[in-house]
Amino acid sequence: MTVVVVSNRVVSPKPNAPIEGGLAGALLPAVRDAGAIWVGASDRLSSGKDPLIEIEPLGEGAIARVDMPAEFYERYYEGYSNAVLWPAFHSRTDLIRSSQTDYTAYREVNAFMARSLLRFTHSGSAYWVHDYHFLLLADELRKLGITRPIGFFLHTPFPSRNIMLSVPQHDELVRAMLSYDLIGFQTEDDLTHFADYLKRELDLEGKDDTYVFEGRPVHLQAFPIGINVQDFAERATKASAQPEITRLRASIQGRKLAIGVDRLDYSKGLPNRIRAVDRMFEIAPEMRGSMHLLQIAVPSRTHIPAYQELKQEISQLVGDVNGRVGDVDWTPIRYLNRSYSQAALAGFYRVADVGLVTPLNDGMNLVAKEYVAAQNPLDPGVLVLSEFAGAARQLDSAVLVNPHDIEAVARGLIQALTMTIAERRERWNAMMAKMKDFALDAWFNDYVAVLMDCRKPARVVVTKPLAPGSIPIDRAAV
Repeated sequence: MTVVVVSNRVVSPKPNAPIEGGLAGALLPAVRDAGAIWVGASDRLSSGKDPLIEIEPLGEGAIARVDMPAEFYERYYEGYSNAVLWPAFHSRTDLIRSSQTDYTAYREVNAFMARSLLRFTHSGSAYWVHDYHFLLLADELRKLGITRPIGFFLHTPFPSRNIMLSVPQHDELVRAMLSYDLIGFQTEDDLTHFADYLKRELDLEGKDDTYVFEGRPVHLQAFPIGINVQDFAERATKASAQPEITRLRASIQGRKLAIGVDRLDYSKGLPNRIRAVDRMFEIAPEMRGSMHLLQIAVPSRTHIPAYQELKQEISQLVGDVNGRVGDVDWTPIRYLNRSYSQAALAGFYRVADVGLVTPLNDGMNLVAKEYVAAQNPLDPGVLVLSEFAGAARQLDSAVLVNPHDIEAVARGLIQALTMTIAERRERWNAMMAKMKDFALDAWFNDYVAVLMDCRKPARVVVTKPLAPGSIPIDRAAV
């Protein structure tokens, strides 16, 4: 069986290339090791109606880049996907900017991608669609006569029913999503929100999280995404000797280091994070001169006004704190607007005494897991984690904070910076044990096995991960 993975973007498979976002970091190993084909948009736009596809081998699988339609792509991506769905799914209804033209473009691009995927349709293929850009894709594939298994995984949160109702086309979107055989979520909370919508808006009652809509069964399940723990730990160890990491370690001159790594996005809680660091210096003045925050904020969606305003706000906040609190030989906040390779980030995480991960709302947040995996087992750092990140359901041994409570984040940071080595080791060991139970290969294999199982008359619960290549083919669905 061939798994065809679909997302808006694919990334460079080069080992030292910057990787932006958790989805990219999660899917590359699946393609390389499990033989999947990853299909997504290229960097080029096309004026033609027929999809142009470039295929690049990668390990056991391949990456396929599709030239997307120039007429619709901007309004699909910067318009409907990221000015309607992204803010809605992160409960920021105040930032929703909807137009019928943008929604039409969203529909057109979903239909275009469906036509592109026909090239990969054969008797042994199954589709696994990722994230909010392609809520309509299964519906479009069904219109083209595709009967193979089609699954969907949402990397963002799914909002409560009341928030979802703020999306003008919510009814059409959810009905189209029910063309998938399997809809996966990061957490049980997200699944519950979706099920509540189905019950109250569509009058659908499920049994064992399986619903029947227009004669078609669709199954809901939570699949918390993980990382390759051992691989990332080894990468962090090797990175420690790289010149970039050595320079960072030398530059802090024995001071404590906290690190934050995020896309420059309003869901990540960066303004409150900067304010919390400022507040920490107020309530614990002895911390002045003794620690740095290294905040890496990767530019994102730079043409959208909300993101432009956020960048300006954070720059002003950082400048204000550094100007008031800093000294001639000490800058409290080091703020960088650029991306780094995973190898470099792994080294940065290992140097840092505290990982500061405080999103206002997040599907999972793999930075939290990467920070933990990168630590020295003998002298681990401390993770300060938002209780509104999906990762908090598993990493409950972190210092959990409410990112809306600046005082609480400040005190959580002080707790992390002053924690004893015995407590740090205890917390780290507990988090590592849970992360190994939710590793990336298990996430991939479990999802695909359940997707194929959904097409059988009676479902069988998968209790342990399958080895790559051992996923059974559903002959009855061919």
